[in-house]
Amino acid sequence: MKIHVITEQRDGKWNPVSSETLVAAQQIAAAPPGSRVAAVVIGKEVRGLAEEAAANQLAEVLLVEHDLLERYTPDGYAIALRQVVTQTQPDLVLLPHTYQVRDYAPKLAASLGKGMIADCVGYRPEKDRIVFVRQMFQGKTAADVSFTGVPPWFVSFQAGAFRGDQVARGASAAPITAIKVDLQAEQIRTKPLELFREAKQAVDLTQAPILVAIGRGIKAPENIPLAEKLAKLMGGELAASRPICDEGWLPMDRQIGSSGQTVAPKLYLALGISGAIQHVVGMKGSRTIVAINKDQNAPIFEVADYGIVADIFELIPALTEVLEKK
Repeated sequence: MKIHVITEQRDGKWNPVSSETLVAAQQIAAAPPGSRVAAVVIGKEVRGLAEEAAANQLAEVLLVEHDLLERYTPDGYAIALRQVVTQTQPDLVLLPHTYQVRDYAPKLAASLGKGMIADCVGYRPEKDRIVFVRQMFQGKTAADVSFTGVPPWFVSFQAGAFRGDQVARGASAAPITAIKVDLQAEQIRTKPLELFREAKQAVDLTQAPILVAIGRGIKAPENIPLAEKLAKLMGGELAASRPICDEGWLPMDRQIGSSGQTVAPKLYLALGISGAIQHVVGMKGSRTIVAINKDQNAPIFEVADYGIVADIFELIPALTEVLEKK
């Protein structure tokens, strides 16, 4: 099986979920004998990124450069990547489920007359097919989906579905192959403007290495500064479960879960969060999960690496005091 991973970068910097998608590809390729994984690096003057990608355990890196790909446009990416897929004939094309991918990937798949399974959280091999798992009804249930018909097949994986730090490195650099694409200015019908920000205070929690998340156990908005101070001392960001944001105690861009952001930080500290499935699906990919809850039967302890049965109003000040001394 030939697997292509379409990586994502902006202004010469990787989107971390690219590594997560590479991990997915490497794991899928480990089962069928003879499978090979190639990474697709697209943009303008991105050979340096292609060389970085080549350090991973890959059969090949496909470099797609063009002046009209300097800034992202759905037309430019869809037209260029269609040519790449047509020339290289992969069986499976994997992408990170980012806002950018949501914009162009359906267009790309449709232009080739193919379907796409989006926002997957996992997969499993079954005889001669691969079954992909995606959540439905805000994470309350999961659906098993597989492709019919001939490849190529397109799949995007949710952020946090795989751990980017588990990407396998190669013994030697993978070869880099330049793919020429024919792209004309008149084919691009949109003009990129400034990057969209929902609000000045909006934050991308997927980029934070440490998250301190609060739930109903915080009791009142007046207590939130306690957790916020702890997050700052830890060098992290403040996050929350849905009830906190529904009450308006924190903005929606701080929400973790099936209806919020999906994250996979190095450390996830859950304070007073019970652990409803809608929240867990948004943070279960975290490298280390520490949960503090006074209810010893709280579901959050089932996914936590370390669990502390205690009152958060006793532990938060204690942790804050230790960190302030350091």
